[in-house]
Amino acid sequence: MGKRSWASRFGLTWVVVVALAGGCAGNFSEPQMITGVGQTGDGRTRLTLWGGVPPEAGPERVVAAWNEAHSDIVLEYVRYVNDDDGNLKLDTALMAGQQVDLYFNYSRSQLERRIEAGVALDLNGFGDYDLREKMGDDAEAWAFDGRYYGLPTKQNYYFVALNKEALEAAELPIPVSWTWDDMRMYASKLSESHAYGWLQHLEPFDDPVDSLLTYEGYTGDDGQSRFDHPLVAHWLKSLKAMMTEDRSTPEYGMQLTSKMPVEQMFLSGEAAMLNIGEWLFRSANQVADDPQRFTIAFAPVPRLTEREEDYIPRGGLGDVLSIHPGSPNVKAAWTFAKWYADGGMVPMAQGGRLPASRDADLEAAMDYFLGGHRDRYDMASLEHVFYGNPQRTFVRGLSQPVLDLRTQEYEKYFLGVQTLEQTLANMKQRHDDYLHSGSLGDE
Repeated sequence: MGKRSWASRFGLTWVVVVALAGGCAGNFSEPQMITGVGQTGDGRTRLTLWGGVPPEAGPERVVAAWNEAHSDIVLEYVRYVNDDDGNLKLDTALMAGQQVDLYFNYSRSQLERRIEAGVALDLNGFGDYDLREKMGDDAEAWAFDGRYYGLPTKQNYYFVALNKEALEAAELPIPVSWTWDDMRMYASKLSESHAYGWLQHLEPFDDPVDSLLTYEGYTGDDGQSRFDHPLVAHWLKSLKAMMTEDRSTPEYGMQLTSKMPVEQMFLSGEAAMLNIGEWLFRSANQVADDPQRFTIAFAPVPRLTEREEDYIPRGGLGDVLSIHPGSPNVKAAWTFAKWYADGGMVPMAQGGRLPASRDADLEAAMDYFLGGHRDRYDMASLEHVFYGNPQRTFVRGLSQPVLDLRTQEYEKYFLGVQTLEQTLANMKQRHDDYLHSGSLGDE
């Protein structure tokens, strides 16, 4: 299949957005006509921020706090859904020069595409913010040839959420360190009392593979792909067996076609374990007063390797805030970006986003994060997963074409279209083709 240019996807797409107008937190409408680019009707500077978080999960409070403290700069928030369609809407607006002053990137591959398209400002030109001092060494994962095109603003957490009472009934301890095979045993036992022992959000679905290959290398000394690694084969084979033999996790095709609401299924008690990230707290806090609720415990994502030293868990920093270089208000946008990263984002913790900056009030953020429902969570296991693991972590850095080809091939395997051997061979060959020629090979 030939490659299309990234920008060729745009041009005929209409963008529909909802905006949060300056002093009217909670009132949503289409962006209104303005007099002059980047200004309100009364001549004040107007900043438009695009993000993927629902307004009620923190952005409303952020906008209100900024607008109260900055009478000369009015902030609007435009929500886009962080999926393929939503990112296409944002990209269309960026390419078309619509009113986008700042925007959030939720993956390195998204930001990389936007840098290549010239719609992310190089922040190295600003000399008044020491990003590494503020965010630590994890910030380096968001550098491109030593240059930063956005501020990483939040600490990433990925984990397995568990029904503590279900574990106790099955006489299973809360895992502190465990393998993929341990997880399969847990899932099988827990599925005796639940519809599913194990559910996975599709966003971190591949994390066990990336944890392995981040440690060992995606390519060998010969420059060839390691997508056919024996432990990648084990991941595929065992997960399919869980779907079709153990019946402890849903079949992949069913999860895809039904758009399975995995968070709700876990929170309702239908499933006993869920592989997810910190955004779970947004939903969990909303149902915390349910009389049928259970205690949520936490465990690290299970590893494919036997030894804990032989893998690197996913984590790092995220929610990278970029400035559109075409913004007429770059200086005001930079002022907002610094304010947001260093504490203005604290209300975002109610949606599961803890600030990465050392200057932010982490105690206040944790209060928002738990939503006043500490008794809903097993705090000992939460603290272990969030703060008790000194291991270095990774931010997924594979380019989008490589992520896509890998998904395309393992989908065929899980759907019964091709064998395990053919899947491994195809992933390796297509990855090699991409590495050596930029071609993705045949699907």
